[in-house]
Amino acid sequence: MIVLYLKSLNKVIRDPEAKLFEELGYDDLLWIDLLKPTPKERKIVEEFMEIDLQTRQQIEEIETSSRYSESENAIICNSSFIVTSKDDVAGYRSEPVSFIISEGVLVSVRGVELKTFEEASRKLQINYRSYTTGYHVLISILEARIDLDADMVETLSKQIATVNVSDKDVDKSVDKEILILINNLQESMMLLRETIFDRQRLLSGIQRSERFPNDIYPRVAIMLKDIGSLLNHADFSFERLEFLQDTFMGLINIEQNKIIKMFTVLSVVFMPPTLIASIYGMNFRIMPELDWEQGYLYSIILMIASMAIIIGFFKRKKWL
Repeated sequence: MIVLYLKSLNKVIRDPEAKLFEELGYDDLLWIDLLKPTPKERKIVEEFMEIDLQTRQQIEEIETSSRYSESENAIICNSSFIVTSKDDVAGYRSEPVSFIISEGVLVSVRGVELKTFEEASRKLQINYRSYTTGYHVLISILEARIDLDADMVETLSKQIATVNVSDKDVDKSVDKEILILINNLQESMMLLRETIFDRQRLLSGIQRSERFPNDIYPRVAIMLKDIGSLLNHADFSFERLEFLQDTFMGLINIEQNKIIKMFTVLSVVFMPPTLIASIYGMNFRIMPELDWEQGYLYSIILMIASMAIIIGFFKRKKWL
């Protein structure tokens, strides 16, 4: 789908006919938004703007030059946007978005519906006089995205704050649930941090450029400061998750050590009686106690006494 944002009268045209591009000029357009474009739609825009749209593989490349680059007639910006996903374990996934600015017109290419674009479109239609070029539209989209990133960091931080780990939670079923929850929150926070860092690289490229209008650079500086704060907050939340995970694993280890300790104590307590029983269970013909009438009672008392001595010794050493 193609959506055209015209400068005149703040007009928006969705799914325009191909012949409309023959009637338009660069001065008429502000923003061309392509959502899940077909090969035919891509070709129409490429021929009209005289540019080559990026493929998904090019957008997803992690090199710095793939995040922001400039050519003789265009500025290319690529970034990742987080969307909710029920199919992913963490509940989120990253979607690549490409921006190309040529002749002051912004061309965006994306594969999914994004709340960021809806918000930018709403602001554009409410106050179109503030968006004189595609540069301003791009910055507005990035500002809206940073605000949403901040909301996501705050939401995840609140979810992390609700995770309480205590010795009451150490149970086979509860163990698994809490560990899965912590792992999912870690995955979400890592993904969010990666996309925020990706945005920082893009804005750093814009800040170093000399082709943007002068009134944009102060806004970029503010966004970079906001991103720095978000990264610090995300790092703190991730460290908090690691602390919770370490604490929970420590409690599990303590419980396991208690079980091992119990079996160790039982083994040591029953060692002397086992030794006594083994001695009197030997099949030698000459054993003084074999003909003794009180031999059986004597061996039982000896076994109980040996156990009592071991238990008393453990309690004295405070091992029990």
